[in-house]
Amino acid sequence: QLQLVESGGGLVQPGGSLRLSCAASGFTLANYAIGWFRQAPGKEREGVSCISRGSSSTNYEDSVKGRFTISRDSDKVTVNLQMNSLKPEDTAVYYCAATPRWGSSCLHLHFDYWGQGTQVTVSS
Repeated sequence: QLQLVESGGGLVQPGGSLRLSCAASGFTLANYAIGWFRQAPGKEREGVSCISRGSSSTNYEDSVKGRFTISRDSDKVTVNLQMNSLKPEDTAVYYCAATPRWGSSCLHLHFDYWGQGTQVTVSS
């Protein structure tokens, strides 16, 4: 069974940091472009960041540029999203997703596999 599992969510104060991780079972994460998405209550899901299979290309949604960093571990088993300077508006359920495709607007690609999500809450 092909699965993605997110971890690392939690409660953090504004200005704090969290590191989300995405791991796969049943397939090799290194063969896929990976995207991070989020959905806040009452809002549509939005793309946050994505990384190409070879990690040579990354994209970020404008509101997270300079604060979030997407990367693959050296073992290529996990994809991480380092989130710094967190704001209350970053509060959402964060999902990772995998696609064999790539394009300049990677967050608008069709993603085949999705995780169950991890809650991130930024609040004082």
